Amino acid sequence: MGFAWKCFLGFLAAALWVVYEVFWARPERMRARLRRQGIGGPPRTTFFGNILDMKRIRAEEKGRKVNRHDYAAILFPFFDRWRKEYGSIFVYSMGNLESLYVSDAGLVREINNCKSLDLGKPAYLLFKPLFGNGILGSSGSTWAHQKKVIAREFFMDKVKGMVELVVEATKPVLESWETMVQCEGNTAEITVDRDLRSWSADVISRACFGSSYSEGKEIFEKLKALQVALAKNAAFLGIPGVRHLPTSNNREIWRLERESRELILKIVKKRQKERESEEDLLQSLLESSGDSCVGPDTMEDFIVDNCKNIYFAGHEATATSAAWCLMLLASHPEWQARARDEVVVICGDQNPTADMLGKMKVLTMVIQETLRLYPPAIFATREALKDMKLGGIHIPKGLAIRILTSRLQTDPEIWGPDAYEFNPERFANGISGACKHPHAYIPYGVGPRTCLGQNLAMVELKIILSLILSKFSFSLSPKYCHSPVHRLVLDQEFGVPLIMNKA
Repeated sequence: MGFAWKCFLGFLAAALWVVYEVFWARPERMRARLRRQGIGGPPRTTFFGNILDMKRIRAEEKGRKVNRHDYAAILFPFFDRWRKEYGSIFVYSMGNLESLYVSDAGLVREINNCKSLDLGKPAYLLFKPLFGNGILGSSGSTWAHQKKVIAREFFMDKVKGMVELVVEATKPVLESWETMVQCEGNTAEITVDRDLRSWSADVISRACFGSSYSEGKEIFEKLKALQVALAKNAAFLGIPGVRHLPTSNNREIWRLERESRELILKIVKKRQKERESEEDLLQSLLESSGDSCVGPDTMEDFIVDNCKNIYFAGHEATATSAAWCLMLLASHPEWQARARDEVVVICGDQNPTADMLGKMKVLTMVIQETLRLYPPAIFATREALKDMKLGGIHIPKGLAIRILTSRLQTDPEIWGPDAYEFNPERFANGISGACKHPHAYIPYGVGPRTCLGQNLAMVELKIILSLILSKFSFSLSPKYCHSPVHRLVLDQEFGVPLIMNKA
């Protein structure tokens, strides 16, 4: 036998061993450890795990009538089916990625209370073009350092100082809508979600990067396109190498990643060239980029990745939440009237201030109920970076933990028989009085890794909703089609057209 032939056989044997280890042996070892603890799950196939089962079940359930707000039954019907068979905690596979599905309130509480850096964020390579090693995708000491840098920019005292900035960013949107309503005889149909994205992008640009939406517009457009393109690949999350295939979608992702990076660096270099020291997030990132805690990335990667993370999370989640709020208020005129009456009493003909926002109890309840039914992030995900124990369960290293937020927040056993109904009154006594297990309310994530920008998001939502309510009454357009869709955040597939009238 020739040397070349022996080399080929050796290479083939090594390749087969890697495939066996990655796609079968390693996942099966995890499952065996969980089975010994009484945790089961649907049987997996070698290369695709349960991906084919997911597609089959979704096809079988297509067209099934469900409650309007129970979109999880349409988007993820396989979880409901598996939960009935295997209980509130089970294991399933996406390719070679093993995940522990959790809808047990007790285990969610344990995850909430876990402060260990050993419980990190899954390093989904498929989403690396958007998140990189920024705050949303990193773990361990790198994440801890990033949290220290970024969190101080969103403390409540600092956010209160942004109220006037948010009001100023909101005025152009309202003026545009007022003009449209006036030109069309005091009634106009407006698809609000497009303008809400521009508004939230302007806010995050001004608050965090010392620029305006006009300067960052192209960045947001690139990141939105990147988000949509990555969502198309989500079904292949656990199949290694998919992101490297030269498909048309992957080529689009590579192009958008490169172009968004160049645009962000342009803003960064402009700040460096002007040598201005602003008190904003970009300045904090610049000053911290040379820290030894940054990790293996270059200073440039550290800045770009975190800018992309904040650009994405800071405007996308808030814009979609505002759109869902308006949809629900349009669908429930009695709550719209209550919220408007409150705004008029508190603000009169003045712009809202930080003190006024704190007094808006009805509007707070409306927002909390909206975030319960339509949380921005559909999943709260974690990964065991080492073998660890949570809630009496031994979690093997590398196992992902996934909580379907919307299912947890609409569980009738936790929220009562009206769990699928829009009822802001449930929050009249705060989150602790809204359900049996307050830790089951996680619209901004769980534990130490809850969204750092939630204070700013709540302030933004109160400001834009209060100003809209003070100027307009609105109802759903006959063209509205209720179709929630998963695009890394919970989005509206066909937008939110509203019939707007001058209040």
